[in-house]
Amino acid sequence: MKLKQAVILSYPTKTKTTGEITMNRPAIIGLLSITAAAALLSACNSNPPRTAQCNLPEGPQLDQAISAARFDLVTGCEDRFQDYFERLLEIAEGDPKKENKAKFSEFLVWANQEGLLSKRQARETYNRYFGLKYVSLLGDYSVCSQTCPRQTQVMADMQRELADKEQGLLKVSADQRAYHRANRLFRETELVLEATCSACGPVE
Repeated sequence: MKLKQAVILSYPTKTKTTGEITMNRPAIIGLLSITAAAALLSACNSNPPRTAQCNLPEGPQLDQAISAARFDLVTGCEDRFQDYFERLLEIAEGDPKKENKAKFSEFLVWANQEGLLSKRQARETYNRYFGLKYVSLLGDYSVCSQTCPRQTQVMADMQRELADKEQGLLKVSADQRAYHRANRLFRETELVLEATCSACGPVE
């Protein structure tokens, strides 16, 4: 019986004297609760999804920085990939070890899978910092006709790449042996190009 009365009281009632429709307290409370719930639901639906603010990650933990970079790069910061990559290198310098090579390799593979880099870009980026071969010297061309006329520019490009290899191989990976090999290859290439271009003679 009490349940039936509660249901009746939840509806509007009409006064006997005036015929006006009035709302009793339980009905008003119920309406207010429904209104509040609807407002909260509307506010939740109107909130935009979380997006990155493109703040470069901070150290000192490389793994955490890579996770933060991944989130940002797929939520609106893809145009700043190089900035994020360079920041990760700087963070890795705080704890140099050979295992860092694999972490950057995995990061670049992920970047390719997400469409941030092509396979060639990912491969060349890794080799530029962690490989022995020089990306700036790769290509199928004639040394006499194409390399010698721009010998100075080629060596300048290789010099900049050697600086990147110093960061990746030495400062990030603590791989002194690999860096010394890359440095030796630079010196050997410089001597070979000089001798080859001298033998080629003037380019017409």
